[in-house]
Amino acid sequence: MHPRQSAKTARNCNRLPIDSEARKANRTLPTEKVLALLQQQDRRLWEVAEVVGKWIWVSFSESPAPTVRQTLAQLGFHWNRTRQAWQHPCGQFRLSSAGDPHEKYASYYPADQKAA
Repeated sequence: MHPRQSAKTARNCNRLPIDSEARKANRTLPTEKVLALLQQQDRRLWEVAEVVGKWIWVSFSESPAPTVRQTLAQLGFHWNRTRQAWQHPCGQFRLSSAGDPHEKYASYYPADQKAA
């Protein structure tokens, strides 16, 4: 087996199962519905969620627990290694952008909006 394949297989063995069809459907949900799901599934994730344009980003200072990664993946988030954030396209699929999306799009933390 090729070394790259064995590393990928080992990584996949450490992942908790998700329903890929539900994940695929969740990736098309609009921003507000994804935020509502985050709030229902794990309020702590909603509290750190940042809306950048129409996308939702969730960042952590340390690697989150496998169950947290499973929840995010099930909801339709993917890991962006470059930006070091879990991102949800909220139905607005785009190719990678060269610059920081914060410079192009408005951003806010929904938890801060609710508190205000």
